[in-house]
Amino acid sequence: MNGFLNLLKPPGMSSGAAVAVVKRLTGERVGHAGTLDPEAAGVLPIMVGRATRLLDYFPDKSKSYVAEIAFAGATDTQDAQGEVTEAAVRVPDRQEILAVLPRFCGTIRQHPPAYSALKRDGVPLYQLARKGQMVETQARETQIRALELGEKTGADGYMLFVDCGSGTYIRTLCHDIGQALGAPAHMRFLLRTRHGAFQLDQAVTVEEVLAAGEAGQLEGLLLPLDAPLLPLPRLDLPQQYWKTGRNGGKLPGELLPDLAENGHCRIYADGALLGIGRRDQGLIRFDVGLTGGN
Repeated sequence: MNGFLNLLKPPGMSSGAAVAVVKRLTGERVGHAGTLDPEAAGVLPIMVGRATRLLDYFPDKSKSYVAEIAFAGATDTQDAQGEVTEAAVRVPDRQEILAVLPRFCGTIRQHPPAYSALKRDGVPLYQLARKGQMVETQARETQIRALELGEKTGADGYMLFVDCGSGTYIRTLCHDIGQALGAPAHMRFLLRTRHGAFQLDQAVTVEEVLAAGEAGQLEGLLLPLDAPLLPLPRLDLPQQYWKTGRNGGKLPGELLPDLAENGHCRIYADGALLGIGRRDQGLIRFDVGLTGGN
């Protein structure tokens, strides 16, 4: 069983727990394409079988979110699950927030939160933080492609719509916006609506996955191996190269003359995806193979 499961992760379930459910049902090697915090909900791409080899080749790893920023104080986890570290001061009005949002668009620098899945000496930071060992993280660049302010929610919140690059922490974004306004804030709600090619309106629930597994129909929920790879150039091998391709052999570069040096492509034989190739000194070599011969 090989492919991608576009899972709608519910709040309260960790990404690891979601992977464990699918692994138990399939008996295959399973992984996810990017951690979603336990209290967050939304799109969590699950990789099954040979799909686990393909994450590094996703052409689009950007993500879209709907979040609620709450000007109800800052917390140590930067979300509603943590302890308050700075009390609420005030609730900015809409125009104040709109005035600072441009600072958080484009290339920005973030300090990943202490409560995160990043590791120090092989140990996740959130485990260290729970033991009282707060690790100071290094600022790193990330991309905010679009940032829109939505409606006011309740007495102290606003909705935010974020389109961002991989590695962006939305709770850190909410915290930093609060700091810029002099109004301590945290993230109260998070929904991931897109992860690259995986969209919320096409996601399946955990209940649907369990039902399909019990009925022996889980494979029918899987997206094909090339589902997130379609922007990559496609190389359909002439029949005389099928055996070479299936065995992971080197292929002539003229089969795909427009492929740039070190550029990647999808390689097919008789309609079946064989793997990901890379142009190297006039040849197309397999970076990753998906057949028994690779």
